[in-house]
Amino acid sequence: MFDHHFDSDLSPGQSGVGSLDDGGSPVYEPELGSLPDSGTDREVTETGTTTIGITTAEGVVIATDMRASLGGRFVSNKRVQKVEQIHPTAALTLVGSVGGAQSFIRTLRAEVNLYEARRGRNMSMQALSTLAGNFARGGPFLAINPILGGVDDDGHHVYSIDPAGGVMEDDYTVTGSGLTVAYGTLEDRYEPDMSNDEAIDVAAAAVRAAAERDTGSGNGLYVAQITEGGVEIEDYPDFDGLE
Repeated sequence: MFDHHFDSDLSPGQSGVGSLDDGGSPVYEPELGSLPDSGTDREVTETGTTTIGITTAEGVVIATDMRASLGGRFVSNKRVQKVEQIHPTAALTLVGSVGGAQSFIRTLRAEVNLYEARRGRNMSMQALSTLAGNFARGGPFLAINPILGGVDDDGHHVYSIDPAGGVMEDDYTVTGSGLTVAYGTLEDRYEPDMSNDEAIDVAAAAVRAAAERDTGSGNGLYVAQITEGGVEIEDYPDFDGLE
């Protein structure tokens, strides 16, 4: 990968990348990750969402709802898979604009595959989380706030990655528009060293609680189980009847 650096200190009239065009604006604007100001509002499809990551005695459980919306006001899709495998033993959630989140996952997955092809071994979770934070901070992915969960030789890991590139590891975490409600349920029911099945039940209850109040969350549940053996993603059939 190349590290592109633009010198923004060039004064007006200087030649080079930082020079001004006839309209008086630097020719390299808009900057990476921004959109031109067209003067009109854009309706961007967002996942809204509630996503949860929990470390367990067996590995990691990630649970997400299935709803995509336009600004949280109109449900544009009722069956979005908001968790994707990006590594032999790691998965990442989609949170924020759908296009930005999908682009982020494709880019990260490509880098992981390249690393494995070059070095002949899997990337560690610490390296993967650092890479994800760097991409979130410097890439054109709009506002995303994913959860990264994975298993490596050092243990079982869950990270939240903020739009500024901050990476925080915890035993469990929640991101998305329903996080305030989901956290209450998760704090009440979480216990250290739960089994995967126990963690799935807790995560499902937390997502269900969020869906009751958050208009950006709902329409079902996808669950990813991550162990030393790999990543398994499936829908949660009893979500609608969950008590």
